Amino acid sequence: MTTQNLSLYHIIRESTLKENAPLLIMFHGYGSDENDLFSFASELPEELFIISVRAPHAMQPYGNAWYAINFDSNGKWSDDDEVKASRDLVATFISEAIAAYPVNKNNITLLGFSQGTILSYAVALTYPEKVHNIIALSGYINVDILPKDIQNKDYSHLNFYCSHGSVDQVIPVDWARQAPKFLSALNIKHQYSEFPVGHGVAPQNFYAFKNWLIDLI
Repeated sequence: MTTQNLSLYHIIRESTLKENAPLLIMFHGYGSDENDLFSFASELPEELFIISVRAPHAMQPYGNAWYAINFDSNGKWSDDDEVKASRDLVATFISEAIAAYPVNKNNITLLGFSQGTILSYAVALTYPEKVHNIIALSGYINVDILPKDIQNKDYSHLNFYCSHGSVDQVIPVDWARQAPKFLSALNIKHQYSEFPVGHGVAPQNFYAFKNWLIDLI
């Protein structure tokens, strides 16, 4: 089912529960769209209410992005202002989704891939009161877009599943390996796994995060 009446275009799979359903919100990677991660939906627990969101910046000739990635003589760099704008837009969207759908505001999971993971990290660490569980696939923590008062925030309820391909050619695995150290320093619950693949989600990775999620919902 598709719907457009909230601030971000998205598609949904309704839960078998009529109220207080656990909510899973998906954020695709750079150059993709809402249909990409939604392919996981049919294999995930039926009690989940699933929303897959389209990033706000259309690309040419196709695809969408949460923020621009620029290339110049110094290499590749991200537009951090656009990241912050998308981060705040997602925070607003979460509130809208809670109001619009029969979901449990105290059981919200974000699932991101690549750029969608970088965004999910940013949302969770900036607005921890809005989310509970985060599945971070093939991404990393961009510390430049996090709030200055990060040490003073309450992250006690958060739980992260982080994974990466050990031969990822797009986002170096060394970047992802910083996440467990960062989360540990903030006493945030987390699990980190690597799989012998490139920039993608191996079947064993899918089943690993699926089982992790089932234990929490």
